[in-house]
Amino acid sequence: MTDWNDSTARAALRRLFDAAVRSADPRAILKDFLPERPRGRVVVVGAGKSAAVMAAALEDAWPEVPMGGLVVTRYGHAYPTRHIEVLEASHPVPDAAGEAAARRILETVQGLTEDDLVLALISGGGSALMPLAAPGLTLADKQAVNRALLACGATINEMNVVRRHLSAIKGGRLAAAAHPARLVTLAISDVPGDDPAAIASGPTVPDPSTFEDARRIVARYGIELPAPVRAHLEAAAEETPKPGDPRLTHAEYRLIATPLMALQAAAGEAEAMGLIPLILGDALEGEAREVGTLLAGIARSVAAHGHPVPRPAVLLSGGETTVTLGGAKGAGGRNSECLLGLAASLAGHPGIWALMGDTDGIDGAMDSAGALITPDTLARSRTSGTDPIAALHAHRSQDVFQALGDLITTGPTLTNVNDFRAIIIA
Repeated sequence: MTDWNDSTARAALRRLFDAAVRSADPRAILKDFLPERPRGRVVVVGAGKSAAVMAAALEDAWPEVPMGGLVVTRYGHAYPTRHIEVLEASHPVPDAAGEAAARRILETVQGLTEDDLVLALISGGGSALMPLAAPGLTLADKQAVNRALLACGATINEMNVVRRHLSAIKGGRLAAAAHPARLVTLAISDVPGDDPAAIASGPTVPDPSTFEDARRIVARYGIELPAPVRAHLEAAAEETPKPGDPRLTHAEYRLIATPLMALQAAAGEAEAMGLIPLILGDALEGEAREVGTLLAGIARSVAAHGHPVPRPAVLLSGGETTVTLGGAKGAGGRNSECLLGLAASLAGHPGIWALMGDTDGIDGAMDSAGALITPDTLARSRTSGTDPIAALHAHRSQDVFQALGDLITTGPTLTNVNDFRAIIIA
């Protein structure tokens, strides 16, 4: 039986996080999802934080198949490939490099035949990395909207509804451009619910949302839009391809990694360490600090009553919380803020440790994947001269964990199945 203390709990939490990330590594799993080889050409396109390593995994799986194309990934997320060109661009706020990449991707899939196969490699981050604006809009317009969406507290699904209706490539438009070729999308999900229309704003699937939906989201959050964007949403001149669109009849979608798969992998690792895992869900959403408070309540119930799971236990969850800055500059990501909210609510409860991190290795705009807490996190923070509660209210969770040396730093993991949370109750 494990003697649970700070040392063993820290090591166990990191093992769980690494198991979740490893389960979504394209180099290990992509080959199992490939379609039959086509009679004609193989054209590869893609976008996302995992796009480059997915391209390399494809080349390794089909070494004898001639192929070409290009993918775009985040700066610092490139990976060596032999035939497929890899471009880099900015995330989460798009830049000119992403705009140019999206234009080239759209051009690459045009003029194909029914004998050709387009493989679309899609992963989280693809929306910001393909910022090809709809006619009449500019990159600056898209950048302004993206910043407003990131700061207003909108969910990732709401953000993507708006993005799809400002784009020349998302919301099924890439698939329409590839017609009549066969299109197979290999996707890594980073969104709650694994909705293909939300992953990278669904460039290869029909879009069930409308311009009216986008306008309602803008109104709900009081987002200030550039005049051309507002006019574009009001005009609603050309809707995105909808279910049943004949241009998408040859399009197929395959999810190769999801948040739930990652949580299941972590649960298996937990059992090997003598912990009883409970997966609370793969799609938890809400304001980050409030989700932390909720999770603290469940952890205290386990500690006091052995309910809903007996000790020693680990509570596992995924999804994507939000942080509403409200004008604050902030320093940290949604995972570190959720974790600090958990610590504040636990108030030093003995025998509880936790780790929260983004499986792509980057929590918001931070250089770390996330952080971890121990029962004495608040006490150690105050001793170091940082007020953890004040930091929480100022959205400066990074200040706390950086001072304590409790940030989790992995570098880019080259995959992304959204946020990972693990709470050990000894």
